[in-house]
Amino acid sequence: MEDKMMIIDPHVHMTSRTTDDYEAMAAAGVVAIIEPSFWLGQPRTQVGSFQDYYSSLVGWEPFRASQFGIQHYCTIGLNSKEANNEALAEQVIELLPLYVHKQNVVAIGEIGYDDQTPAEDKYFRMQLEMAKELDMVVQVHTPHRDKKAGTLKSMEVCLEHGLDPSKVVIDHNNEETVKDVLDRGFIAAFTIYPKTKMGNERMVAVVEKYGSNNIIVDSSADWGVSDPLAVPKTANLMLKRGIAKEDVVKTCYQNALDIFGSNGKMKEEHWLKPKGVNQAQLFNDNSVLRGQEPRIDSDQIT
Repeated sequence: MEDKMMIIDPHVHMTSRTTDDYEAMAAAGVVAIIEPSFWLGQPRTQVGSFQDYYSSLVGWEPFRASQFGIQHYCTIGLNSKEANNEALAEQVIELLPLYVHKQNVVAIGEIGYDDQTPAEDKYFRMQLEMAKELDMVVQVHTPHRDKKAGTLKSMEVCLEHGLDPSKVVIDHNNEETVKDVLDRGFIAAFTIYPKTKMGNERMVAVVEKYGSNNIIVDSSADWGVSDPLAVPKTANLMLKRGIAKEDVVKTCYQNALDIFGSNGKMKEEHWLKPKGVNQAQLFNDNSVLRGQEPRIDSDQIT
């Protein structure tokens, strides 16, 4: 029997998802995820809300993922939407250096434009400077409204600030933006949604047309209507449509590992030589279980 393909979802907001999702993702072949810091729906009014959220991304959420055999990494940044609260944004920017060096932080992100306001532009540029100074990968959120203009502007600003395009992931692409992104040497990521924006049938067509170099598939599953299995489902559809397995592996695994693993924090050995699941472990006295018998892999039994 052929080995199950390993999958990386490099953009999924697991804070908003359940343990059932972690179980289903692991069963579908997801070995690692990257959770970008983002807008939680309810606008935050205190810097402490950001601090607790960032702490969760480097503490509780990696523990929760580990309980289901998935490696958890994250990106840290001030999202574009909340950059428009300038008084709060100033405090959040000062907070970021406390987190960007944490063990599972693989990039600055997701940052960029939402309504393309002057405030969004100001804090996008400040965080690009931070990424350049620290030699970190950048994960860019492109706006859902006026998509092409916002994507072109995002890349122009990155180049203006001297960032290497090969270290910048431009996310939420579609057929309208992909050629410009690839032609400029940036990494093009695609968010696969069940009903809107990019669907997996359209994603297959993109790979058929542009190939697999510098293209990444992600789910961006969050608190809205979305699918945490979007990447493995798209991988399966690509194989059914006759796309070479080598190209499927690149778009659903290897390209994400190459770019987000470039700072050495995200390594294939983390899941190729796993420590095993031990659900008897606690995080600050908390367990993910609710009365169930804990799963303890054989290599965890002492």
